[in-house]
Amino acid sequence: MYISAPRRGATAVLACTALAVVSGCGASGAGGGEPAAVGKIAGVTVTRDAALHEALPEQIKKAGTVRVATDVPYPPFAMFVTEGKSDLTGLDYDLGQALGAKLGVRFAFTPTKFDGIVPALQAGRFDVAMSALTDNKERQKVVDFVDYSRSGSGILVAEGNPAKISTLDDLCGRKVGVQAATNQYKLLTAHQATCRATGRQVADIQTFPKDSDAQLALRSGKVVAEVVTKPAAGWSAKTADGGKAFDLAEDPAAPAGYRASPNGIAVSRQLPQLTEAIRRALQALIDDGTLTAICDKYGVASIAVKEATKNAAVD
Repeated sequence: MYISAPRRGATAVLACTALAVVSGCGASGAGGGEPAAVGKIAGVTVTRDAALHEALPEQIKKAGTVRVATDVPYPPFAMFVTEGKSDLTGLDYDLGQALGAKLGVRFAFTPTKFDGIVPALQAGRFDVAMSALTDNKERQKVVDFVDYSRSGSGILVAEGNPAKISTLDDLCGRKVGVQAATNQYKLLTAHQATCRATGRQVADIQTFPKDSDAQLALRSGKVVAEVVTKPAAGWSAKTADGGKAFDLAEDPAAPAGYRASPNGIAVSRQLPQLTEAIRRALQALIDDGTLTAICDKYGVASIAVKEATKNAAVD
């Protein structure tokens, strides 16, 4: 909750012309007007499927818009194209545009604080959420998931890894940053028992409202590491300050990240018809290679799933 301050590298400054053919590039576009039938995303042409459009709930077809909540910035999943502007880019954003092109509706993204996303879905302010959300059984009590990737948590450290951190055990007794209300926070708090059992001090967990705040703390030396989704950690290490700000701590025992699990598009339980339409559209994007192309564009092709599943949580 997958994937972070100034990492506006080459990918982050992508022009939005390719996205504009689908929905414009605004962070929140209202519906109205007929959506484009064809869009080109990550070099792949996505064509509207009339049958999938007809499978959408009537209110979605009438509005022509799927309202999407997302936490920004959270590279590589959601980023601002330009600092101070509302236009978005990122893996989740591109996937939303591809789904919109396939379904013949706009996926209109609105930046939302991470810990407010699920409550906003429950309250009906949004139809779906695309924000590297981990599909888990606790969240399934209130939303449904269409799973599109699989990844775990990683450890982001300062360039050169001065604290010599490579595993979760190395965080015992250290100050570590994490975004509040995330799966990574749960991972860290659960690991405190391991610290105690091995005779070490527990980690000093510093929580932050946004991933960018946690990364700023790492930059300034207030924490020695940040625990974040592995795709986000890898992207930050690759792009922040031209790849000179951070490193990704690699644990050979967890190549896909700690507690690797499905990440999904969360859909309001009030819209089961929308869940199924999105699942079918995602499967079409898997079959034609679009999903892999989108993930590869952001350096994480390995997280793309081979089958669009519903509520595939492992915990």
